[in-house]
Amino acid sequence: MKSATFRNVLLACCLAALIGSLVGCLALSGSGSSSTGTASPQNPGVPVGGATPVTPTPGPNNGPTGDISAINHIIFMSQENRSFDMYFGHLNDYRASIGLPTDVDGLPANASNPAFDGTIIHSFHLQTMCVENTSADWATSHIDFNRFNETSDTPTMDGFVVQGGAAAIGQGSKDTTGVRMMGYYTAADLPYYYFMASQFATSDRWFASAPTETEANRLYLVAATSVGHVHRPTQQVSAKTIFDLLDTKNFSYKIYYLDSHLDTELDDFSGFVAAHQNKFFPISQYFTDLQNGTLPQVSYIEPGFTDGQDEHPGLGNDIQDGAASTAKIINALMASSAWKDSAFLLVYDEGGGFYDHVPPPTTGVPNPDGIPPQDLVTTNPPDPKADFTRYGFRVPVLVVSPFTKPHYVSHTVTDSTAALKMIEARFGLPNLNRRDPTGVDMSEFFDFKNKPWATPPTPPAQPTSGPCYDGLP
Repeated sequence: MKSATFRNVLLACCLAALIGSLVGCLALSGSGSSSTGTASPQNPGVPVGGATPVTPTPGPNNGPTGDISAINHIIFMSQENRSFDMYFGHLNDYRASIGLPTDVDGLPANASNPAFDGTIIHSFHLQTMCVENTSADWATSHIDFNRFNETSDTPTMDGFVVQGGAAAIGQGSKDTTGVRMMGYYTAADLPYYYFMASQFATSDRWFASAPTETEANRLYLVAATSVGHVHRPTQQVSAKTIFDLLDTKNFSYKIYYLDSHLDTELDDFSGFVAAHQNKFFPISQYFTDLQNGTLPQVSYIEPGFTDGQDEHPGLGNDIQDGAASTAKIINALMASSAWKDSAFLLVYDEGGGFYDHVPPPTTGVPNPDGIPPQDLVTTNPPDPKADFTRYGFRVPVLVVSPFTKPHYVSHTVTDSTAALKMIEARFGLPNLNRRDPTGVDMSEFFDFKNKPWATPPTPPAQPTSGPCYDGLP
C-alpha cells in the first residue's frame, strides 16, 4: 500500500509539473526580447502593480468543429481619433515588465517630426489627459503622409506637427506649434487598456479604413464604404449596411448608444433609422440584456459623442473617463453568462491626426465600389485629388473573448472592415462590396478548440483622476 501510494503521489507531481510547463509555454509564446524596469517618467511604460502575466484557465474543448461557429455573440464598438503610437506605442515596455514577448511594432525611441519653423519635435509622455481637437480630415491626413507632396505614394510621415499646430491655432489652444501631436500615453495612464491588450489580443497593423476624418470612417465601419464621401455627407446615402445583411437572414442585433439621445452615423443611410427604430437602445439596455441572458447575436455600441466618453480629442475631454466607460462595458460582458460564447472588438475610427510611425499601405487596398471622392473641397487650399485606395493611419484595437489567444499580437495588415468580415463569416452573409473581403476574418486571433479564457482575468481599475489642462507637457 505504501509503495502504491508513493507511485500515485509521484505520478500526480509529474503531471502537475508537465501541465505547468505547458501553460507557461502558452503564456510566453511569441518572439522578441524582454527588458525590465521601474516606473518613472523615463521608463513610463512599466505597469502599476502586477509583475507577471495572467495564466489563462482553459475551458473544455468546444467540439469537433473548433471554428468561428463557437461564437454566438459579436459585440463591436469604435471609440474616437487616437493613433496606435499615441496609445500603444509603449506597449512593449509594459509587456517586458510582466515577462511577455516584446513583439509589438511600437513607437521608436527616436521618433520625431518637424515643426513649421524646422524645429525637430521628439515624442514625449503626455501628462495631461486632455488634448485639443486635432486635424484628421482628408487634406491633413495626406499632408501627414507626405508634407510636401500630398498625392505622392512615397511616405515621409512628416506633417503631423505642422498640421496639429494649425489646428490648435484655430481653436485658441496654447500648443500653437503642434508639439502634442508627438505625445503618447503609457500603462500608468491607461492601465486597463494595456492589461487587456497584453492578456488578450491586439494588432500592430490595424489601420483606419480611409485617410480622412470620423464621419467617412464610421460609414466604413458599418457599410465598408463611405459611398464616395471624404467628409460627412450633406445628404443621406444609399448603401447596404451590415445590419441590412443580418436582416435578410433574421439574425438578431441591437444598436446601443451611450449618449442621452441617439447620435449615430447610421442616420446618414437613407431611411435606415426610421425603419429600424426597434433596434436602437440606450446603453442601460445592454447591461440589462447581459443580466437577463438576452444579448443579441450582434451588438453595435455607439460611444458617448456628446460627453467626451468617446475619447475624442477636445479641451476638457478626458481619455481616462472614456477608458473607464469602456472598461465598464467590457467587464460587464466578462461577468455575464454571455461571456462563454462572445467576442468583443474595440477599435478606433481613425488616428485623429496624432503621430504614428508606420505608413499606411499604398497597394492592395481596393476602392470599395469604384466611386471616387465626391465632396472634395475646391477652395484654397483644395483637397488633394486622391482615391479610396489607401488606408488611414494605424489605430488601437482590442480583441476580447474566452477564445482569444493569450497575449497575441497580430502583424497582418487589415482595416476596421475586418469586423464586418468576421460577422459575415460567422453568420454566412455575403460581402457588402469589394473592400470587406480584403480584411482579415479575425480567425487568427482565436483558439476555438481550447477556449483559453473560459475564466476571464481580473483587470485593473481604470483611474479617472489624471490632470486635464491646456498646455505642455
